[in-house]
Amino acid sequence: MSSQSNVKLTIALSNPDLDAEEQERETRNLLREIRDLDVESAELVAVTEIPKGAMSVGGFLVGVLQTEVSLANFKKLLGFLGDRLGNKTVELEVEANGKKLKVKASSKEELSAVIEQAQKFVAGN
Repeated sequence: MSSQSNVKLTIALSNPDLDAEEQERETRNLLREIRDLDVESAELVAVTEIPKGAMSVGGFLVGVLQTEVSLANFKKLLGFLGDRLGNKTVELEVEANGKKLKVKASSKEELSAVIEQAQKFVAGN
């Protein structure tokens, strides 16, 4: 499948109750679970330029991972994220068709709306 039909998703978790080490552990657990899904790739985001307010541990941004998934499996990945991250503050950046959508949610209701918005964005609606 060509990379044109793949969707890139950057997931940034934010939990002020966790220290950097706990946040990294939570992110790595999520990464492991995402890799078990049918995704093209899933990695922690390496530090190249640290955004204002972001932390890094061991050369990676804390709480941030990137995945690339086929268009066919995008909805499945979003469903997984909705189930797994419903009560967490999460920021998603979706890149598809040469465009980007950046959205943030901090409740299950907001995440459901964000997921619907991301699906419409990727579908071109």
